[in-house]
Amino acid sequence: MSVQEEIKNYIASQPEPKRNDMQELHGRIRKILPAGKLWFLDGKNSEGKIVSNPNIGYGAYTINYADGTSRQFYQIGLSANTTGISVYVMGLKDKAYLTQTYGKKLGKASVTGYCIKFKGLKDVDLDVLEEAIRYGFEATKS
Repeated sequence: MSVQEEIKNYIASQPEPKRNDMQELHGRIRKILPAGKLWFLDGKNSEGKIVSNPNIGYGAYTINYADGTSRQFYQIGLSANTTGISVYVMGLKDKAYLTQTYGKKLGKASVTGYCIKFKGLKDVDLDVLEEAIRYGFEATKS
């Protein structure tokens, strides 16, 4: 199954209104980075055990480790959770930036060092959310 098919199936498996909100966000993120790499992580480890919620990933950046190794990972992630939706802004060096810059402007959202969590799109300012996503792509651009 292709990554696009996995993403389509994952979004389709969500209950309404989460399904519609995730489809809307997926479309908006693709417009921001139309040629960016798409990822789908099913949330399972190498033994097939579920260790996290499935994630849709957008874009790619390189993580360099202290031991000299590196790997690629997505820049922005999108995931359904038990109470709503999470948007992950990966690779930010300043873990206070999202909270300080967007926390009060987003609306009814919980903002941590790399995660913006909210119940539904009706609860957040979409322009501010898009601004945070654009910042995430720019901050980790190779």
